[in-house]
This record gives sequence, structure tokens and C-alpha cells, in this order.
Amino acid sequence: MTGERPAGDDPEPDGGSVAATSRTSARPTGHDATLDRVLYALFARHADDARHVRDRKRYRGTDLRLSFDVYLARVYGLSWAVAFAVTVPTVVLGVVVADASPAVASGVVDALPVSRFDLPVPSTTALVAAAGLALGGLAKTATVRLGGGYLRWLANARRNDIERTLPGAVRYLHVLSSGSDGHRTMLRKVAATDPYGETAVSIRKVLNTAALTGSLHEGLRRIARDTPSRELLAPFLLKFSEHAQQGETELANYLRMESRMLAHRQDRARDRAAGLLELLSEVFMVLLVLPTLLVIVLTVLAIISPGLSRPFATPLGTTTPRAVVVYASAAFVLVLGVGASIVVGGLRPPGQTVHYRRPPGLLPTLASATRNPASAAVVAILPAFVAVGALVAAAYPPADVALLGYAAYALPVGAVGVRRARLDDAKDREIKDFVHAVSGHVNLGRPFPRAVELVARDVDFGPLDPDVADLALNLSFTSPETGLDENVRTAALERFVDRVGTPLAEQTVGLVTGALDAGSDAGTVFDTLQTEIGRLYHEKRALRANLLAYVAVGWTTALLVVGIAVAVGIHVFDGFEQLASVRGPGGHVIEGSAIDLARERYRLYVVTQATMLASGWFAGTASRGRYEALLHSGALVAVCHAVFAGVGMI
Repeated sequence: MTGERPAGDDPEPDGGSVAATSRTSARPTGHDATLDRVLYALFARHADDARHVRDRKRYRGTDLRLSFDVYLARVYGLSWAVAFAVTVPTVVLGVVVADASPAVASGVVDALPVSRFDLPVPSTTALVAAAGLALGGLAKTATVRLGGGYLRWLANARRNDIERTLPGAVRYLHVLSSGSDGHRTMLRKVAATDPYGETAVSIRKVLNTAALTGSLHEGLRRIARDTPSRELLAPFLLKFSEHAQQGETELANYLRMESRMLAHRQDRARDRAAGLLELLSEVFMVLLVLPTLLVIVLTVLAIISPGLSRPFATPLGTTTPRAVVVYASAAFVLVLGVGASIVVGGLRPPGQTVHYRRPPGLLPTLASATRNPASAAVVAILPAFVAVGALVAAAYPPADVALLGYAAYALPVGAVGVRRARLDDAKDREIKDFVHAVSGHVNLGRPFPRAVELVARDVDFGPLDPDVADLALNLSFTSPETGLDENVRTAALERFVDRVGTPLAEQTVGLVTGALDAGSDAGTVFDTLQTEIGRLYHEKRALRANLLAYVAVGWTTALLVVGIAVAVGIHVFDGFEQLASVRGPGGHVIEGSAIDLARERYRLYVVTQATMLASGWFAGTASRGRYEALLHSGALVAVCHAVFAGVGMI
């Protein structure tokens, strides 16, 4: 992007010369920077305005790779473009309406306060131009404010990520502190570890600033000043600097104590998230049942109030108020399901979420489709289209074509996702035993490669066996001069983590690489690793057990809605049909045209299926993530269709 600088560039200096320094040292450069240069020349002066002081502080908490002045110049340029895009159409539309409806324009002019005084009445064109300029000005102001809001959102997102990843980074630093590495080397290894997310980014900023200023403590101080995590990362960086100056023993003791405190804080945050999820599930159940009940109530009211079924014209065709409410309820349920799934996914710790990557190329994708859900998500598109074509050929209604086509896609992809998740769970269970076995040999004084070789030969790790054998083979490659090469060991461990492919392996086994390279005592490293992997595995199991309750909530709510809908469709709607055939002294009890049973049952079916999708998304996301959400929602859609078809309601 034009005007970008490497992440973690030197932060702006203290004092009143911040804006001037930023403009002179961070001007956009490069052959494609023409637009940025123009915007910078026009609007960079606004960076000194008092109203942007807060925006500058928020900017320091982001990781934007361009200077604040360039960012603000782009925002102001966009605001003028938005103002122009709002003003011109407004003026043109106003003039056209005034020319087409002179009476309306005259009424608007007469309603102005100036008409009550002896003041000249402005022309219609002037009024339209003034209104257009006013709307444009509002749009311009709103755009500038949104630019500041975007900085606040970025800073908040970084703060949340830092708070999730800092505890693991501190534990890693504690292990590294037992070695012979210097402070910069310890921080550099944390910065190079991707699972530490924004914490690693902040550490990179510390190292870059230290390289420019020549002082690690100055780098720690400046990033502590600028970080959005004022409660966690800022005090940690300052205390790290303080204890590092007191000696290695003081720093190691501080890191041990801080890792424990952060672990307790994580536990409290996890308890709060569990309480929030419980409240969310209760609200979710109520909101899912309400739309189905609303459809039933509207069907009854349509008999009493025929106006609900009176058609009216819309740009998309003729419809009725009842139809609008029914389909709006279905849309509301879908939006509710998406929102609840996003919230549940956000409450899941980042270390408990697996992201699968599809291998490049068609043949590798096909070959891995049965064990990689990312590949299955691509391969399953063709069978789903075939199923949709068959449904269309069989003259199924459009809603059924969409729903059953979705189920044809979601079920196989979700099944592959669950199969892979169970395999990952089995590997995580075995990797805990693998670390324990290797630790026993290392504590007996055996070298790490020899310990892995003995464990791979003597112990059965089930699904982890091929990965352990591959690790032992890769560790056996040695250099004739020096024996085991550190690069070989690092590459072997990284390959092992990639083959296992679970967050638990990445968070724990990856810790061994940096610690051993730092010269840490192998026994101390593996003792710490045993504790860490045991804690993470326990957290994973506890989270899984807690979230299974919300899987039950999603399925119970869905099946409850199906039961209500079927009971109403069979008994209540049939009762209306019987009443429509009863003739009283004044005519039929219910007019036959007041209710169309086939139409009402179909509408009830559509709302119920929307509930199935929402419940499945919620249950699956709570269980293991988006791939299991496909499985649950597809299964509920198929169950609902089978029930409605079995009782003859569709």
C-alpha cells in the first residue's frame, strides 16, 4: 500500500513535535504514491488539530503500516468524495422533483419561516442546493468520525488479542529465562512465534524501537506507552525492563510469578465467558421460539381480522401484511442464528480453534477431501449442484430446493469436519503421553533425539505413531563434525507440529524448540512442558464438556419448534378447516377464503426450517466450530423436512 512502512516501525517521539516529525519522516514514497502525495499535501495539516488528539492516541495502539498523517489525509479525502457523492445526487433529484411537482415545491417554500416575515423568499433551486450542501456536510463529518471509530475498533481488537495471547508468551519467556540467551534473543523468539498473535507483534515493535534507539529498555518503555493493553501488556513490559536490570534470577522469578497470575486471570475470564454464554443460550431459546408462535398467532388473527390478508402492491409484486411478517420472521431467525454463532465463536479461546488449510492443486485437494474439511468444502460443491438440479427436475418448491441443496452440501462437509476433529482429539490425547514419555528419558540423562527414538520404538501412540516415527527419523540426521545440528532439530520439531496440526501441539511442542536452542536445561524444559501440556489439555476437555450443554440447547430448541409446528399444523389448522365447513344461521362460521391451509402450512414450514438453520449453526459452533455447524444445521434441516413430509404437511 502506498506510504506503508514495516510493521513495528519507530513510534512517534514524545512532546509537541509529534506531528512535524511524522510529516517529515513518514511521507508516502514510491512510484504509486501520486494520490497519497496529493491527499497529504491537501489534508495533512489536520493532523495538528486538537480534535484529532484522541485519534492519534488510538492510532498508536493499532498496527497500521502507514503514518497517522497519511491515514488522516486518506480519511479526509474520502470524506470529500462522500460529500460530493451525496450532494450532487441530492441537488439533481430535488430539482427534478421540484420541476415535476410544482405544487409540492410551492408548499415546501410556503412552510418556511421566512414566508411569515417580510423577507425575500428563496427560490426552489436555492433551497434544494442548501439542502444538498447540508446533507453533504453531514456525510463528510460522519465519514471523518467513522475514520476515528475505525482506529478505536482496531485498537480494541488488538487489546483483546493481546490479553488472550500474553499468558502463553510469558510462560514461554519463563522457560527461555533458564537458558543462556540475552534479553533481546528471548524477546526475538517470542516475536517469531505466530500463535502469540498481537503480543508477538508488540514484541517486534519493542525490538525495532530498541534497534533504532540503541536501548532495549527505551523500546520497552515506548511500546508500553503506546500499547492498547494498558492493564496487562503495558505493566508487564515496564516490569520486565525493571527486573531485567536487576539480574537474571530476579527476571526468572518475576516471569514465574507473572505467568501464574496471568493463568489465574485467564481462569476468571473463562468463568465470565461461561456465564455470558449461559445467558446467551437462554435468550437464544426464547427468541427462536417466538417467530413460530407469531406465525401461529397471525394465522388465527387472519380469521378474525381479514385485513391482514388484504393484498397490497410492492415494487416486487403483490403480497399481504401477513406474508411480510412471516418471511420477515424467517429472516430475523436466520440473522439471529448468524449473530449467536459469531458470539459463541468469539467466546471460544483462540488456542481451542483449528484452522484447516486446503492443499494447493486439484489432485491434492481431491485426495485429502475425506480427511481435510477445507478440501471437502470445495469438492462437495459439485455433488450439491447435482442434488439441486435433481430437485428442480422433480418440481420441488424453491424453498425446498434451497434447503435440501444446502443439506446435500453441509452434511458431507460437516461429517469430514467431525471425523477430522475426532482424529485431532485422539492426537492431543496421545501427545500428552508422548511428552511424558520423552520427559522420563530426558530426565535420565539421555539426549533428546535418543529419547524420541526410544519412545517411538517402544510405545504405541495410536494415530500419533506416524508423526512420532517421522520426528525420530528427522532427528536422526546429524552433522559429522558437531553431531546434532540445531537447525535439524528445529526443522524436525516444526515438521512434527505441522503434521500433527492441532493448536495443542503448536502451543506446547513449539515451546521446546526455542528453549533448547537457548541452551536451557532439557530436564527443566520438559518438566515445564509436562505442566503446560497437562494444563492446556485439561482446559480443552473442560471447555468441550461445558459447550456440549449448549449443543443440547440448540437441538432441544429446534426439536421443540418442530413439535409445536407439527401439532399446530395437524390439529389447529384442521380444526379451522372443519369450522369453515360448518354453516350457522348467519352463514359459514369461517369463510373458506379466510384461510388457505396449504399456504399456511408451507409458511409455517419455512419459518421452522429457518429455526433449524439457526439452531444448527449455534449448536455446531458451540461444539467445535464452523464445520460442525454445517453438520448440525444440515441434519436439522433434513429432520424437519422428513417430519413435515411424513405427516403430510408439505
